[in-house]
Amino acid sequence: MKYSPSFRIWHWLNTIVVLGLLGTVFLRKTFLSWRTNSEILMNKLLEMDIEITATQAKVLAKAVRAGMWEWHIILGYALAFLLIYRVYLFFTFKRTKKSFSSLSTHKKAVRASYYLIYATLTFMAVSGLIIHFYQDLGLLKDTAHDIKEIHELVFNIIMIFVPLHIAGVIIAENRDQKGIISTMINGEK
Repeated sequence: MKYSPSFRIWHWLNTIVVLGLLGTVFLRKTFLSWRTNSEILMNKLLEMDIEITATQAKVLAKAVRAGMWEWHIILGYALAFLLIYRVYLFFTFKRTKKSFSSLSTHKKAVRASYYLIYATLTFMAVSGLIIHFYQDLGLLKDTAHDIKEIHELVFNIIMIFVPLHIAGVIIAENRDQKGIISTMINGEK
């Protein structure tokens, strides 16, 4: 299988964006967690005879990670753009695909997983934009919070897909699809 230069560029830009988004979420949930860092700030400041409330510590902890979270938002915009570009590629560059019914069970599962990840990424981009612009859209903060909860839950699909995709490509490269990795890099087998 050959991949067009446009598709390969999209694939690698999408890879960078998705890994960047994963990275910002990882940092937010671990090293830059406001819950953990607000306690650290309260304790360290108390050691210096400065007492702050839990609310003040939360504000400080969130301020520490604000710059990193701006990257999450920027990458979210990039993801939305890349998904629109992917739709453009789909309709512009027609490839002959085997019909779904003619595929092996494994190939059906692979193709279905790609449709699932495209749907997931689309949901993540749209829900992320809704969360970010909830006030401009006239939504209540509670509604935005509910959407955020679903956004974070659906994110787990991406966390599962990425390592499975990498493992699947490596396995395919070493079994029946020799050259699949080089084809995605330089377009040649």
